[in-house]
This record gives sequence, C-alpha cells and structure tokens, in this order.
Amino acid sequence: MTDNPALVDDAFAADLLRGHTDTIVLGVLRRGDRYGFEIYKTIRDATGGRHEIKEATLYAAYRRLQKDGLAEAYWGDESQGGRRKYYRITDAGRAVYARNVAAWAATRDIIDALLDLRAARPSTEEGPRA
Repeated sequence: MTDNPALVDDAFAADLLRGHTDTIVLGVLRRGDRYGFEIYKTIRDATGGRHEIKEATLYAAYRRLQKDGLAEAYWGDESQGGRRKYYRITDAGRAVYARNVAAWAATRDIIDALLDLRAARPSTEEGPRA
C-alpha cells in the first residue's frame, strides 16, 4: 500500500484483498492481455484509487499464475522504452477464476447473513436458507 489516505487502510480489509490477488489479476486478464504495470493501473483505477497492490506483490502473483498454468507470458513488440512482457489468461485460469468468484459470492452471502446484512441486499434466491 502507499501513503495515499484514500487507499484501504483497514488491516482486515487489506488482508481480505491480499488473499484474492491472484483472482483479481485473473479478472483483469479476462478482459484482455495486459503488461505488468498496466494490470497495476487497472486495479488501482477500478477502485477509484482506494486500493493498490504493490508491484512486488503483483509480480510474485504473475510468477505464481504462470507456474500454476493459469496465465502465460510473452514479449510484446518494442515500444517506447523497450519491450514489455504481457500476460494472458489460460483456459485453466478462466476455470479457476470462475470457481474463485463463485466461492467468494457464497462466502459473502454467509458473512452477510451472519452480520445480519442480508436485509440490505436483495436476495438472488427464493426459499429458505439452510
């Protein structure tokens, strides 16, 4: 995180977000191939600057995603300042992303229910909850 006061500064929220870095990166890559710093900017801009992931954390995630076969890297054409390494999501990455988003949604529903926030969100299901 940076010194920007607009960023998420609550340790609990930061830990929750940090635990989902790979899924966040996969979500960005679902929209198209991106180079490393472009992924960083996309995440920062998507949150209106409230959340930034340190570049070192992102590059560790890129290596992990490649090692696990969830993303691939390739060198782009030379541009201003040299060649950029681009990342693209694989079919396995798409499947993991879908599973992780489903798990997050289920977890969010459980936490909302436990914190009595369900009334604040419209239900997406009919019938009683177990």
